[in-house]
Amino acid sequence: MGFTIMEPRFLDGANLMNIARQSVFLLLIAMGQMIVLINAQLDLSVGATVALTSVIVAMATAATADGPGSVLVGIAVGLVVGGAVGLLNGLIVAYLKVPSFMATLGSTSVLTGLALIISKGAPIVGVPLTFTDALATSSVLGIPVPVLVGITLSIGVGVFMSRMHAGRNMYAVGGNRAAALVAGVNVKRTIILAFVMCSMLAALAGILLTARVGSGEASLGASYVMLSIAAAVLGGTSLFGGEGVLWRVVLGVVFLGVLSNGMNLLQCFQLRPGIVIGAVLIAAVAVERFRETT
Repeated sequence: MGFTIMEPRFLDGANLMNIARQSVFLLLIAMGQMIVLINAQLDLSVGATVALTSVIVAMATAATADGPGSVLVGIAVGLVVGGAVGLLNGLIVAYLKVPSFMATLGSTSVLTGLALIISKGAPIVGVPLTFTDALATSSVLGIPVPVLVGITLSIGVGVFMSRMHAGRNMYAVGGNRAAALVAGVNVKRTIILAFVMCSMLAALAGILLTARVGSGEASLGASYVMLSIAAAVLGGTSLFGGEGVLWRVVLGVVFLGVLSNGMNLLQCFQLRPGIVIGAVLIAAVAVERFRETT
């Protein structure tokens, strides 16, 4: 309401569509972060996964002929990268019993280094126009393809977490790991699945971001670590596991998207969105802790 009063352009249809388009990337990553948080874990490597995916997808698509095949190659290669990263993180946490904070912090350094080595510190150009058009600029019934991807996956993840047996197991593991073991839940497999899903969603965000900027960038995704955690926590996902609902996370993403867009429209350059988001995250965690202890 405040942004609407101070800046009439805020409710313009084009601006609202712009908010939706910009929020898709965070939505995908925040959904993955929600999944690992429900398992009482944390993934700090989502930003590095975006960066590595962007670099490898750009190289793979640039090596293919411009056409529908480049789209399929880009998506397939990106998802394989994400799946491999998630599998590695999950195995380290589940079998080596390394705390997820440290495991994914370490993998962040490795993935960032690989992205810089592969790209040699420079953007990778030559991404086919068909790839960028299909995943960045095209639309269906007036709705941009990235927004449709976000809506479709939101429904899919929501159904998986609330209706599927594997999704309900994640709540059990995060809520009480010992009880989940007694109930016959394969805890290690559940944790690995959570990390694989998280990294694949981050990789998909990397694919869409690569299509949007038209090149592979080793610097893509750095800001999404804090933002994804903030969106999940603002949406009521517990940092201590066992609690989280997707539609609330979607609201958290929308809140952050509106906040960032409104501050940009008002040209609040002296008050960077990161400062406000950081303060909001601290307040959200404090409220959660207060609620749990009362």
